[in-house]
Amino acid sequence: MYRAPVEDIAFTLKHVAGLKPALDAGTFGDLGEDLVDAVLGEAGRFATDEVAPLYKIGDEQGAVLKDAAVTTPPGWKELYRRWIDGGWNALSGPLEYGGQALPTMLGVAALEMWNSAAMAFGIGPTLTMGAVEALDKHASQELKAKYLEKLVSGEWMGTMNLTEPQAGSDLNALRARAEPVGDGTYRIFGQKIFITYGEHDFTDNIIHLVLARLPDAPAGTRGISLFLVPKFLVGDDGSLGARNDVFCSGLEHKLGIHASPTCTMIYGDGFGGAKPGAIGWLIGEENKGLACMFTMMNNARLAVGMQGVAVAEAATQKAIACANERRQGKAASYAGAGMAPIVHHPDVQRNLLTMKALTQTARAISYCCAHAMDLARVSAGDEATHWRDRANLLTPLAKAFSTDVGVEVASLGLQVHGGMGFIEETGAAAFYRDARIAPIYEGTNGIQAIDLVIRKLPLGGGEHVYGYIVELAAVANAVRTSNLEGFGRTADALDEALAELTHATRFLQKMSADGRSDEALAGATPYLRLISLAAGAAYLAQGALADQGRIALCRFFAENLLGEARALKDRIIDGAESLAAAGKMLISA
Repeated sequence: MYRAPVEDIAFTLKHVAGLKPALDAGTFGDLGEDLVDAVLGEAGRFATDEVAPLYKIGDEQGAVLKDAAVTTPPGWKELYRRWIDGGWNALSGPLEYGGQALPTMLGVAALEMWNSAAMAFGIGPTLTMGAVEALDKHASQELKAKYLEKLVSGEWMGTMNLTEPQAGSDLNALRARAEPVGDGTYRIFGQKIFITYGEHDFTDNIIHLVLARLPDAPAGTRGISLFLVPKFLVGDDGSLGARNDVFCSGLEHKLGIHASPTCTMIYGDGFGGAKPGAIGWLIGEENKGLACMFTMMNNARLAVGMQGVAVAEAATQKAIACANERRQGKAASYAGAGMAPIVHHPDVQRNLLTMKALTQTARAISYCCAHAMDLARVSAGDEATHWRDRANLLTPLAKAFSTDVGVEVASLGLQVHGGMGFIEETGAAAFYRDARIAPIYEGTNGIQAIDLVIRKLPLGGGEHVYGYIVELAAVANAVRTSNLEGFGRTADALDEALAELTHATRFLQKMSADGRSDEALAGATPYLRLISLAAGAAYLAQGALADQGRIALCRFFAENLLGEARALKDRIIDGAESLAAAGKMLISA
């Protein structure tokens, strides 16, 4: 069973992502290492002892819909109550509404543990936290006063309603409509699909954030507004009133995360005899809802990245345990009697070390992204701009690379288990099933790669990414001059990968500047992996410089996995023409 790796999480936060220097500098006020360690320790205990034991029943029984009401698996409702009683939903919430206002870094570290223990559980509160941020930044004072305190505490949960049957990633096709009533409210009509925790029994009210169009809205994404639509209307005194005209008409039968209800939501259909039209309130300005929603989505993208890290960690733990218990064949490194535990076989070791190294690189990238978000929030002027650009650069890496790693590592875990990995009773297959959704939602990983190349490489006049590469190169130089034993070719391999990254970056920036966007986009996905592998290698090296016990894994990554950088660079620069030529074969007349 999963055990939260609190020591490794704390080390990565402090010595790789930058939390310790920030604490020493007083960046977060009187927050100190003692409180950080206490929060992480208790989060680890709760994830290990409270959440993880309910994972299997959640996977096997799932959520159930009957008469427009969803029942979660046995014990899950009570688990959620214990979770909010522990104050976990309020960890990074605003102080004025009952939150603890702790750094995002601590919030995502705890999020990793919830999702490792049970991704279907951890995904629900993620959206509530995003809703809190969106309301805090964009809603009126009246809406904040009525809804934020209970959302921050977790007494109510929030959702994000974007997708429609004809409008997935392309929100230009969105059709849900909002009709102004004249009293400050709107009537919402339409259907939303794939709504995570759109209906459930955890809380007595659910606050939906819904994208819809006003009658006179311009076409495309410039004509989308954001509305708050509660399941139950809320009185001025905070009490619950009548049921709103919104209901769940169906649950998706999914590959994984079975305990997480993925709902089809109907707005404005006259549910229960109500007057047609779900009552909603505008968040922010008319026709500028997408900017408000992106506040929530950016939060969610990092959170989804943490799901990738989380599943990878859980799958790695299970595979290592299996490899130490299962016996097959003979191995030169095994001196015992009978068959050797398979952990002694070099190919199994390669798989396990690949799992462990990829998990740690994805964790480091995601925590560094959270650190940049924190520093952007507490800084001012040029420094705030620098850290905002850094967070923007790292967000697509944290989301896409980490979720790709979740799938890759879960798949390797099945391989380590052999035939039994394909059998549900071992639990290894469940990780793979859960992990597979994360590269798809909150903007597919292909969209993240497009965002990286088209929107993030131009940051700082196109120079921010080069400053980042210089920082990574400084780590390689520190390895070279450290005189520590065991690094092997780490410094040389990292330098070579950074040279390939620099070459690819210049090429993509030139293609975009020359108006050759198709050639730039053809290399977007391999570029995202290239920059992630190079950054991850540097972060592993940084950790190894701080703790020599980590040198061996760092060297393994540099000498076994980082060579992929050259092939990725070649795909970026030379692959566009062949992609376009062969792609024509796929297009129907």
